[in-house]
Amino acid sequence: MRDLYQSQRAMRAMRQAAMQRGVIAILDIGSSKIACLVLRFDGPEQYSDGDGVGSMAGQSSFRVIGAATTRSRGVRFGEVEAMAETERAVRTAVQAAQKMANVRVDHVIACLSGGRPRSYGLDGQVDVMGQTVTEGDIGRVLAECEVPDIGEGRQVLHAQPINFALDHRSGLEDPRGQIGTTLTTDMHMMTVEDSIIENLLYCIKRCDLELAGIASSAYAAGISSLVEDEQELGAACIDMGGGSTGISIFMRKHMIYSDAVRMGGDHVTSDISMGLQVAPAMAERIKTFYGGVLATGMDDREMIEVGSNTGDWERDRRTVSRAELIGIMRPRVEEILEEVRVRLDAAGFEHLPSQQIVLTGGGSQIPGLDGLASKILGQQVRLGRPLRVQGLPQAATGSAFSAAVGLSLFAANPQDEWWDFDIPAEKYPARSFKRAVRWFRENW
Repeated sequence: MRDLYQSQRAMRAMRQAAMQRGVIAILDIGSSKIACLVLRFDGPEQYSDGDGVGSMAGQSSFRVIGAATTRSRGVRFGEVEAMAETERAVRTAVQAAQKMANVRVDHVIACLSGGRPRSYGLDGQVDVMGQTVTEGDIGRVLAECEVPDIGEGRQVLHAQPINFALDHRSGLEDPRGQIGTTLTTDMHMMTVEDSIIENLLYCIKRCDLELAGIASSAYAAGISSLVEDEQELGAACIDMGGGSTGISIFMRKHMIYSDAVRMGGDHVTSDISMGLQVAPAMAERIKTFYGGVLATGMDDREMIEVGSNTGDWERDRRTVSRAELIGIMRPRVEEILEEVRVRLDAAGFEHLPSQQIVLTGGGSQIPGLDGLASKILGQQVRLGRPLRVQGLPQAATGSAFSAAVGLSLFAANPQDEWWDFDIPAEKYPARSFKRAVRWFRENW
């Protein structure tokens, strides 16, 4: 527990140092693609009238100067499965992005979608005795949050204060400098499996890069796909990736719940591959060009050539109707959406003031998905694309890049997390703190 607290503090310091130098890379390690963006931080003045595109809210401090993607290898369910393969793919993406940016990058901020995330809501309370609330008081109140037993072999990935209350006034974003007697806070904590983070750290280290931050893909996708009023009033972001589907619920601009379904677009592809008996690459192509989930009368007549090269003349020139293809795809897509609904119900999503749902990620591009999702998940469903970011190439503006763009925004304007504050030393659990120091020496 405490060891990640320490390493996150080190990463924050590293991130600030990298930003002062002006260049940092963003790495989205997914099951179907690995995307790398190189960001340059040099203030908003530079680009006030350059390309005629005004920057969106608060993004003007950086510009994308390099971008590259490569097919993911060795990653399954958003988790590193074959280290050497993943390392090669990461190196490929980072080198191509460096080449485009024409700079060398040492520091990366990474996001991951696996690790079986779990969410917890915590609260803490301290007395400030009618004094002004200081930074130290916030550290104390966060330390007072009773951390549940998160289980063996899990690490805290995010721990964000989402609300402060001073005496009877709740809903404060920043109570510092205000006067009161009792300060309380609500904190959202998200944990993932320890080994997943360790593998990611090790993989990035093997690529001769320094990790300057780590975030959950579902959180990053939510930051970039939800517009401001959705983040404020309450909305869920469903990030449909290749190997897993991430779910994050936002309220008052903070993530208050996160979960993942271990199914995604790759599962739809493998169903097509089995159903039509074609190679996975061919199945992916058929899905992309002809896929859908809503069949109409026309689809019985629209024939798709299923070419393969087995050498059997008859078999290599088969055709199937689009209706058959939809019949293979729809059950799996329904299954993913049903699983998402179970997770949303468990989170109490229907009690939020607004039940907007935004679908994003590469898997959300299946035609007709929004219609099917609104039947299964509830009425207010829309397809989300990431916000426009300066310098982002046209090819990287689609919904498949939501997590990468969100991670850029996260790098530029990180939200407060509990490792940004000095937690009083007596709050360290002694045993794990000693272990933390050892872990820290070995890894950093």
